Amino acid sequence: MTVRELSVISPIKLSVICAVAFLIPVLFVLLIRKNRRLLTFMSFSVSALLSLINVSVGILVVAGGNAEKIILPLGLPNLPFHLRIDPLSGFFIFVIGLLSFFVSIYSIGYVSGFPAGKPVKRLIVFYNIFIAAMFMVCLADDALFFLVSWEVMAAASYFLVMFEDGHSENRRAAYLYMVMAHIGAVLILLSFGVMAGVSTGFQDFSGYTFDAMRAAKFPVKWATVAFLLSFIGFSAKAGVIPFHVWLPEAHPVAPSNVSALMSGVMLKTAIYGIIRITFDIIKVFPWWWGTLVLVLGLISAVMGVLYALMQHDLKKLLAYHSVENIGIILIGIGLSMIFTSVHLPMMAALALIAGLYHTMNHAMFKGLLFMGAGAVINAAHERNMDEMGGLVHNMPWTSALFLVGCISISALPPFNGFVSEWMTFQAFLLSPSLPNPLMKLVIPLGAALLALTGALAAACFVKVFGVIFLGNWRGRHKPVVTEAGWSMRIGMILAALSCLCLGILPAIVIDWMDIISERLVKARLTSTSGIYGWMWLTPVDPERASYSGILVLIGIVAVCTVTYILLHANPGKIIRVPVWDCGFKNLTQRMQYNAVSFSMPFRRIFGFLFDIKERLCSRADFPEKPQYYLRIRDRFWGWLYKPTINIVVMLSRKAGMIQHGRIHLYLIYSFVTIIVLLALL
Repeated sequence: MTVRELSVISPIKLSVICAVAFLIPVLFVLLIRKNRRLLTFMSFSVSALLSLINVSVGILVVAGGNAEKIILPLGLPNLPFHLRIDPLSGFFIFVIGLLSFFVSIYSIGYVSGFPAGKPVKRLIVFYNIFIAAMFMVCLADDALFFLVSWEVMAAASYFLVMFEDGHSENRRAAYLYMVMAHIGAVLILLSFGVMAGVSTGFQDFSGYTFDAMRAAKFPVKWATVAFLLSFIGFSAKAGVIPFHVWLPEAHPVAPSNVSALMSGVMLKTAIYGIIRITFDIIKVFPWWWGTLVLVLGLISAVMGVLYALMQHDLKKLLAYHSVENIGIILIGIGLSMIFTSVHLPMMAALALIAGLYHTMNHAMFKGLLFMGAGAVINAAHERNMDEMGGLVHNMPWTSALFLVGCISISALPPFNGFVSEWMTFQAFLLSPSLPNPLMKLVIPLGAALLALTGALAAACFVKVFGVIFLGNWRGRHKPVVTEAGWSMRIGMILAALSCLCLGILPAIVIDWMDIISERLVKARLTSTSGIYGWMWLTPVDPERASYSGILVLIGIVAVCTVTYILLHANPGKIIRVPVWDCGFKNLTQRMQYNAVSFSMPFRRIFGFLFDIKERLCSRADFPEKPQYYLRIRDRFWGWLYKPTINIVVMLSRKAGMIQHGRIHLYLIYSFVTIIVLLALL
């Protein structure tokens, strides 16, 4: 197929072709499986190319603002698959494709560095199926195809989490993830069943398409049932508290390129589902729905960053920050729902765009951080931050790029995290007085909690960067640390540049994606957001709030340049001396802050939120080597999950009592069941 032929293919057909073409690397596994290096290069190069094509599809669809549909003669009899692409799905296809493009380039070098014993072929197969399934979730326009794509995505990610299945920790994490994924899928299925039934009066199955659901007028009680079922189901996939426990278990044990995709874009498919059902299908909703989403978002944001502060495992810390950022996204969605319910379309558009912008931002900086974590773990052979230190000397590229991710996730200008959180603050602070007393309380409280979240996130990443890259090596045995290869560096560089571009050019990006808010909440921001040109972002009212990322960048560069010139004008002004600690020149690892000691003040303040066991182990009054023991657990395990597990185990044992292994008893059970059913009918 030539480039000219590709150019005339409709976006939806091109996206479907790309999704099917992700099976090409599976063929490579069969054809060139003996040449591992060539297999890795060819497979991930194809993944990167297909992802890049989907990026262009997403850009064109959102810019065009139109919807396209096709019907595939697959699925069940009389229930074909319906596919649709519109600005909302195009936006998520763009986000998924962009990060998949970066991570696939990164994966060429990352996977090539695997030891000979690791099964690269299995990783390649499920990696590509996983990405293809995420694209198909966004294209699905009926309940059947959506759930099929959803389950394929869950199954592929399950095998990726259990990639190193020789470790019991990995098997346990994969099992927990699969259980939570299926609980969520069942709830989503029930939600679709309710909406499909209401759309046809519970007469037939024709209501399984999203078009039929869009045309229906949902009574409030049935709409509430459908919303709650879908929101809880998608929350289980997104890692919203209290459904988050699988996330810090599964992400750390998966390969880092997989962790980048799971945290960066897989969680966003749940956000897509929430927006699709709430704003596009149900459409009309009472104010308390938005309040529920907002409150759970605030809880997830604050608790997620507090959980992250307590961690010393690098990948588990990043996983908890995904909980935090999903909470920030839900804050924007919840505010948009509240403003829509009280007929404030401009404020609803601002809050929705803020949530979507943070969706894109989180994909970029979290993907960058997980890729950086993979480079660090590969070099140091260690996930415990307390066993690292001083890596800036051996890994200057990785440290600089990881710092960009730290600044971005801490919502500091001029990078992208600042823009979306600043817009969320504007949605809080610029909102007029709302009619409900509860909302008058929640709105200012939400702004304060969001500010607390931002401050704690900055403190957390000061800890992360300082402990890993600064100071001296803290571990007992220092390995030979080398910089990541060029393909890994290129993947991280592209993600870092995206963080910078999204931070300094937000007006251009918002002008591109503003069609989404017009379709969903009947208002656009471009009437005010670009009133002073592409350099200024002015949400709602240019006289009350504005931001110019590029001017902030110029100011920062100017200050740094002047400072450098002043300090280096006189060569004798700067004198380098050995590192010292309060007069002691020979700095040891015991004289440095580590991850545990850095988080101690926060542990003292917020310790009541965790299950903490802390003690000093020694066998003498003046021990030479005392041992410090600290264990921090999630209280939700004890409050919710452990009792539920105990009840299920008890019921399973009770049910096991009827299994005697005697065929005549089983026949009696069947006979009694048939008699009861006949009597009831």
